[in-house]
Amino acid sequence: MPSTMITTEDGSHSLLHQELDETYHSIHGAIQESNHTFIVSGLQNINFDEKDTINVLEIGFGTGLNAFLTLLFSETKKHKINYTAIELFPLSVESACLLNYPDILAIDKKDAFYQLHTSPWNNLIKITPNFKIKKIQEDFTSMNLTGFYDMIYFDAFSPDKQPEMWTEDRFEMIYKQCNPNAILTTYCAKGSVRRALQSASFTVERIPAAPGKREMLRARKE
Repeated sequence: MPSTMITTEDGSHSLLHQELDETYHSIHGAIQESNHTFIVSGLQNINFDEKDTINVLEIGFGTGLNAFLTLLFSETKKHKINYTAIELFPLSVESACLLNYPDILAIDKKDAFYQLHTSPWNNLIKITPNFKIKKIQEDFTSMNLTGFYDMIYFDAFSPDKQPEMWTEDRFEMIYKQCNPNAILTTYCAKGSVRRALQSASFTVERIPAAPGKREMLRARKE
């Protein structure tokens, strides 16, 4: 998967996917966007008091930034998180090790960031006492989910580039595997995506997005 490293406006790296001609994150700030979209607007709204462990599902592991932010959140808040990530075309370890997220966010957790990328696929791996990850290398458009989840990070490439990822059918599959009160967040605010989520039985709202974009979507299983 050919890609070129870029530096976004907040100083954090992202990648430009050459075939799709689309960046993995907002050019206005990769860390800024991911933290706002998935941690602040999503994970922080989960009631951790109700469960010993929260199950997070990410669609599109990519650079590992969302997983790393979640790992740091689990360490700061002392919450236990099991993290499942689906990615058909993972980055090479060599490319991942060039990303500057640990240097900006937590230099003492650099080894943990590398372990997110070097840990074996299709196995639940303990990275820290509070954070375990299972990476699944499968095609999201044709696979079936088996776990049950409390938080979903929907971070696929845009529906203009990968419309097959954003269908009502795929959102229905996710909905069925959501625990009650589960939350799904995505950077996307496109009307067709909102309607597909609603058709899949999610309750959907438009909320403020990270700088550089006006709105994003947050969906809930009531």
